[in-house]
Parts: sequence; structure tokens; C-alpha cells
Amino acid sequence: MMLFSRVRGLPVLTPGEDADRVGEVRTLLVDGAPWRVTQVRIGRGRLRRGAVVAWNALRAAGPDMLIVRPAGGPEEMPPQRELLGSRVLTECGEERGTVLDAAFDPVTARIEAVLTTRGELPPDPLLGLGDHALVIRSGAAHHGV
Repeated sequence: MMLFSRVRGLPVLTPGEDADRVGEVRTLLVDGAPWRVTQVRIGRGRLRRGAVVAWNALRAAGPDMLIVRPAGGPEEMPPQRELLGSRVLTECGEERGTVLDAAFDPVTARIEAVLTTRGELPPDPLLGLGDHALVIRSGAAHHGV
């Protein structure tokens, strides 16, 4: 398992002995169904524009760095959202805290748990992720973190 917060700031490198630093991870982007990390937003310093790389374009993801495959053509990707910092609302509009972090499997990119200000949520009650909130089922119970 990896936490989003532990991935943020990791260097992104090209493969090989002469690895080049592409940039550093700014954030991970999520597709709300099937609840997977789908893209990595990479920062390239103050004066250079960042980039977005598909998760499946990574060759390896570890606790110290991410390694990207050699660049290919652009991929068509559906719009993705940032999970961290999102408000948590039930489908009835009840406030249920804010997303602090999320745990995911670096091999499958599947979200395993969402950590909120009110505890931990498994992926089952997650309904959708929009620009302003993560929507969960009303009956979803938070587990202590």
C-alpha cells in the first residue's frame, strides 16, 4: 500500500543507468469509477510547465521514486479529479468531513481506503468524485484511523 501523501514530492525519472529527472509528483488524479489512480501530475520547476502522465505509463512506482516509460503518443483520458482536500458529502448532501489522504495499491492503482477528518472509508460506499466533493452513501460508517 502507498499513501497519496507519501507519493507527493517524489522524483519522477526516466529508466536506465543514465536516468533523467523528469520532475516531481505534484498530485495523483483519480477516476471515480472504478476508483483507481489514473494519472500523475508532475511539476517541472517554477519556470517550466508541468505534465500529466497516465499511471499505466509508469514502469515502476516505489517509496523513493516513480519511473516513467519512454514517451509515447498522447492518450485520450477522461477528466480526472484530485481526491485530497475534497469535501465528503452523502448523496443527501450531509457534510461528512474532508479527505486527508488515501491508500492505494501501486501495482493495480486501486484505491483501498480514503482517510478523512472523520475516519477511514473503504472504497465500497464511494459513489462519485466531482470538482467540489467526494460523494458517499448515506449509511457509510467511518472507521477509526
